[in-house]
This record gives sequence, C-alpha cells and structure tokens, in this order.
Amino acid sequence: MESLGIKQVESVHWYVRDLARTRRFYTQLMDFAELGEGSEELTKRGRQRSAVFQAGEVTLVCSAPVSEGGRAWRWLQKHPEGVGTVNFLVEDVEKTFRLLEGRGGTVIDDELQRFTDGQGGTLAFFSITTPFGNTTFRFLQRDGYRALYPGYVAHPQPKGGKNRFGFAKVDHITSNFRTLAPMVLWMKHVLGFEEFWNIQFHTEEEIEKGNLHGTGLKSTVMWDPHSQVKFANNEPSRPRFKQSQINVFVEDQRGEGIQHLALEVKDIVPAVKAMRATPGLDFLGTPGAYYDYLPERLQKSGIKRIDEKLEELRELQILIDGHKEHQYLLQIFMKEASQLMGDREAGPFFYEVIQRKGDKGFGGGNFKALFESIERAQVAERARLAAR
Repeated sequence: MESLGIKQVESVHWYVRDLARTRRFYTQLMDFAELGEGSEELTKRGRQRSAVFQAGEVTLVCSAPVSEGGRAWRWLQKHPEGVGTVNFLVEDVEKTFRLLEGRGGTVIDDELQRFTDGQGGTLAFFSITTPFGNTTFRFLQRDGYRALYPGYVAHPQPKGGKNRFGFAKVDHITSNFRTLAPMVLWMKHVLGFEEFWNIQFHTEEEIEKGNLHGTGLKSTVMWDPHSQVKFANNEPSRPRFKQSQINVFVEDQRGEGIQHLALEVKDIVPAVKAMRATPGLDFLGTPGAYYDYLPERLQKSGIKRIDEKLEELRELQILIDGHKEHQYLLQIFMKEASQLMGDREAGPFFYEVIQRKGDKGFGGGNFKALFESIERAQVAERARLAAR
C-alpha cells in the first residue's frame, strides 16, 4: 500500500484542567523547556489557553479551557486529562489527504487549512477521526513556516527546564482498547501501517492474596515502515476481562485512548537516578523476584553481555529485555498522572522511559512484570480512594 509520506510525530496535543499545574509538572519536575504559548487572540477565539513544552525532539502542546465551548472544554466534559491530538509531519499533505480520503478515512476539515507567516513560509494541515476514542490525528506540511501553529507566540528565550534527564524523542505511543481488531484493520487499510510485533499472555499469580488474581492482555504493535513511527496497542483478554488493567484504564479514561508515551533517552541509568531524586516523580515498582531470575532469563534470551551492573538495575528497578548477544533495551514506567498529582481527573496516562541498545522490540519479556505492577498500583489507588 502506498505510503502516506509521514516523516515523524511532530507533537502531541494535551487537554488539561489546570495549565499552571501542568506547567509546574513539565518545567520543574520533567525539566522540559516552555517554548511559547498561544496568543491572546487565539485564546479568545479557541476558548482555551495553550503552552508548548519541549525536551529534545519531544514537543507537547497543552491546552486548558478558559470558557465553555472550545475543544479542550468539550474533551474534559467526557474524559480526564489526556492526549486529544497526535500531529504528524508529512512530505506532501495534498497526497496524504487524497490517500486517506480514498481509503475511507474520515476527514474533519472541509478542505486543507492553509496559512502563511508573512515571510514566505507556508503551512497546510487537516485532521481525521480515529478509533482512538476522541483522539484525532492531524497531518501537517510546513515549508519554511517556523511557528508551531497559527497564533503561536514564541518566548524570547525558553523558560524552565534544561532537559537534564536527556529525553531525545518519542519512541512509540501505546493505547488501550476494549477490542483491538477494528483499530488494527483501520491502521492497516486506512493508514497503510503494518504489523510489527505482537504478544499475548495470561498470568495466574496472585496480585493480592485471596483477593485479586492476575489477568491477561493481547498486544499488537503497528508501524509505518517509511517513518518507523510505531503504535503499541492493547486489549484485555479473558478470563477476568473486567479486572484487567487494560479495561480499568478504559473505565478511568472513560473511553479508549492513549495510555502512555515512551520517551527515549541516551543513558537510562543516570536519567532514572536523577528522576528518582526529584520529589514528585515516581515509578511503578518491580517485584524483587524479577531481578532474582534476571541472570538466568538473560542467558535464555540470548543476551550474553550487558554494559550495566545488575545491582544498579535492581536498585533503580529498571527492566531489561532482548534477544541477541549484546543487543537489548532498558525501560521503566512512571506512575499514572492521577497518582503523581493526587487527582483522579489528572487521568490514567503515564510515561515510559526507554533506552535502546540495538534491540527494536517492545520488551516482551517485561510485559508480565509491567502488567502486574500496573495492577498493583491500581489496587492500591482504589484502596486509597475507598478509605477517604
């Protein structure tokens, strides 16, 4: 199938309730720089105030409603805070528009939206609906147009953080669904993506003795070979479908949607050390047994040599997976925004931090440990809320 000509994920657009809280989280805790904000005219017209944060090539637009009726306000009537739009940079937006419409993509805009910046730069884009709940996809072509979006005003100098953790780019985007097949078919036949990787499992271990037992999932990673943009997608599996952390996410999100962004770093050990030393940032726990059996699992997986010390990985609770002698990945998962901020309406979204050392997979050997950790955290959160 002909490629859409995607070049990269340019930015991710969030809808939040409290822009001041979001600003503190990104600039003071995650050490992102604030690059700019929406103009007063755009704020008034869109009924939402926006700010742009960046670390490496990770660019986030965050918008909070200032009055009823805007896109952020409509999103937050239905959902907690979350990702409302993923923006893709493309080579030829007219071609992308034509291909998507011809394949049954549902275009939101009547036609391409076109803008000039008065200095010869041009920008053109359009948006489509998706099976990712109320999250939309936008496709943009920019030719010399430097502003991130029309009405964006850059600060004279970036404010806030300096990216001391070393975030480089978005490695992949992960989403949760109650049923996976419609999304997979849509990504194949509308976007032209291909299957890259998949896994399924069910755990039998007790998560909380005498109360909650492990559940399962099915996961399929879709990718665009042209740009190597990847989407990992999960659904719950029986038995105990309703207790699955995938289904719990959908309930907490009040719909299917994006669960986490994986942020690639150049050196995960010092990054996680520095993040753990930052009050307000916290990670999901990893069972000690994971590290007890890690040397044996590495040998069985084919990894004969790693650069890191196992004691340090255990101390920091970093996960490791791979299939070749000296090719592997390292990853760790932050707690949900609702847990970090003590506010359920901050949402069930979280960040993954990942370093790839030659491995292009998705940590299949770590899925079980991650799955159990998320369920433990969900049980603890529900106990906390019930005790109020």
